Formats: sequence, C-alpha cells, structure tokens
Amino acid sequence: MATTSTRVTRIEPGAKRVRAFLGGQAVVDTLRPVLVWENPHYPAYYVPVADVRTELLTDTGRTRHWPSRGDAKLFTVTTGDRTAVDAAWRFEDSPVEELRGLVRFDWDAMDAWFEEDEEVYTHPRSPYTRIDILPSSRTVRIELGGVVLAESGSPRLLFETGLPVRYYLPKTDVRLDLLEPSPLVTHCPYKGRAEHVSARVGGQAYPEIAWSYRTPLPESQKIAGLVAFYDDKVDVYVDGVRQERPRR
Repeated sequence: MATTSTRVTRIEPGAKRVRAFLGGQAVVDTLRPVLVWENPHYPAYYVPVADVRTELLTDTGRTRHWPSRGDAKLFTVTTGDRTAVDAAWRFEDSPVEELRGLVRFDWDAMDAWFEEDEEVYTHPRSPYTRIDILPSSRTVRIELGGVVLAESGSPRLLFETGLPVRYYLPKTDVRLDLLEPSPLVTHCPYKGRAEHVSARVGGQAYPEIAWSYRTPLPESQKIAGLVAFYDDKVDVYVDGVRQERPRR
C-alpha cells in the first residue's frame, strides 16, 4: 500500500542478510539492504538491483506516484506458477538520489521474508525499537462494564519504543470463563505470533479484546502464555488508579 507520507524520514545501510521468497524461490538475497523510513515508525527494505533476480521481474508499463519518493515503475514478479502483480517498484528518477539504484518490494506480496535465517513478519525490524519486559509487583486490574476480567499482583510490563506500556498477566489471574477463542491471528516482528480472544460479559460479546503469545520469539520469551488486553477496549487500573484510554 502506498504511504501518504510527504517525505522520507531516514535512510541508512543495514547489516543483516535479507531474503524474500515467492513460490519457494529467493527473489531477493542481499547483504546490502537499505533501510528507508517511509513513515516514522519502522523502515522498509530497499535492495540493490544486483541482488534481485531481475529475470523474474516483468515491467508492466505502469507507474505509481508517491509524494515522498516520486514516480515508481511497477514490475510483476513471477516464479513458477506464482505471480505477484505490481509487487516490485523502481524509483529510477526519484528526487531522493539514494533510491535510484534500488528496488522496493511489496512486503505482503512475498510469501516470506528472512533476516539472516529467522523469518520476520509484518514489516522489517527497526534498529531503533527496543523491548524491555520487566516483572512488577504493581497490581493491575482489568475491568469491562464494571466486571473484573483479570487482577494480578505479578504482571509483566512490556515497554516498547513509541508504544504505551502493555500489561501481561498470568492466566491464573484472568477470568478465563469470560473469554473465548477468536480466529484472529496477528504477527509482530519483535514478539511473534499472537492469538486473540474475545469476551462475553452480561450476554454481550466483545470481539478481540485480548491476545497472547503462546510461543513468542526468543527475545520476548518472558511473555510466553501471558494475556494482555487492549487498553482502548477495557478499563485498566494500576495500583487502584484508572489509566487513561489511548486513542486509536
């Protein structure tokens, strides 16, 4: 999806080996990725043309304009019986000189991305994002419509750069009888695969109200099996003080 940003906020070289696969073939394999912040939150990977299987790319004759990067020529990527239309972009005449010899791939159009030999989900990891998971003796209570869904004196607090603190609670401190599985699954490049649950309180359903990482990535193992609630959907009390709900 094209960004609506009017400027590229940062460009810098990366040090990881980056590969992108489609239909079982590596379309990209580079030791020279370029991290481009098209928005302030996380980067996109651009790769040198020499590190792209260009024989798998077909010029569609179409272009797309981005305010921050200029006009891009669009290429369809084909491997065997797999086709990703307009999935590769080249900014050959970009006003940003550093982008002119690089190729940008639509992240979601590829089957899988790897940093070194670890699969990465959702978007590239930012080298400026840090996650700290700390045990706490603060009491965290979660309420919904006056009903207590969870209360714990031994939460784990997750601090992630640019995001509000998240409170992860042991399942033994959660009213599991009020929760039911949801089919929603999301991925985080720093934590892994999250399974969601919905709540049913007073006969009313509240979809996707909390999530849990059953087998998080190694750097986030401290939250394995714990439950976190969307703090914009419930009332969160920390040591008896109600926290302000964030705006989504």
